[in-house]
Amino acid sequence: MVNKFEGIVIRTTDYGESNKIVTIYTREAGKIAGMARGAKKPSNRLSSVSQLFTYGYFVISGTRGLGTIQQGEMISSLRYIREDIFKTAYASYIVDLLDKGTEEKESNPFLFELLYQTLIYINEGYDPDIVTNIFEMKMLNVFGLYPEMNHCVLCGNTESQFGFSIKENGLICQDCFQKDPHFFPVSQNTIKLLRLFYFFDIHRLGSISVKERTKKELRDVISTYYDEYSGLNLKTKRFLDQLGSWKNQLSD
Repeated sequence: MVNKFEGIVIRTTDYGESNKIVTIYTREAGKIAGMARGAKKPSNRLSSVSQLFTYGYFVISGTRGLGTIQQGEMISSLRYIREDIFKTAYASYIVDLLDKGTEEKESNPFLFELLYQTLIYINEGYDPDIVTNIFEMKMLNVFGLYPEMNHCVLCGNTESQFGFSIKENGLICQDCFQKDPHFFPVSQNTIKLLRLFYFFDIHRLGSISVKERTKKELRDVISTYYDEYSGLNLKTKRFLDQLGSWKNQLSD
């Protein structure tokens, strides 16, 4: 059986002297892997469409096990991501996070749209820190993680100054701060953004400017939460963190 899918390349693995195993996240069927024969050769017709981050249409034969990519039609190479080491680092972490959070052939059109829009924003020059934080917050439910972001996780208070508790898995109000001495005492703007990123439609993202202090607080909370609950240890995340440290040293 031969099927045509709209998708984005999220992983490639060299196979033999000239072939690649290409993992594509598709709108129609979720994550699918296919053999791209001869794709390592620059002159091969599958060479360009089997590159990481490529968005296009893919014709794949075989419904069981590893399929074969018969042909591909590129819609966009997302070239500005490829041409910038920082954008590449953010995008690599994003597709890696998606890859680790999904099984093959589990259709999720919402997740495809999230991936597509996130990469488009990075390609177009939106703040990659903020776009990545939004993606991370949206991915929590995919990993089966559901922090309480509507009210204090301990007393239910909705009108208060809030911090974030890793231990209690959500927002914690000032009346309950003493119950978790290790809570994150972040600014209320950071709390507002965490809630916004968790709930809002990414398609509605407009121009957004976030102070560096707030960005650091967002990064600290989200990274610590993932470290505590996800069980992930991604090389792409470590590289992104190292790149961020190097970038900060250059700006000092």
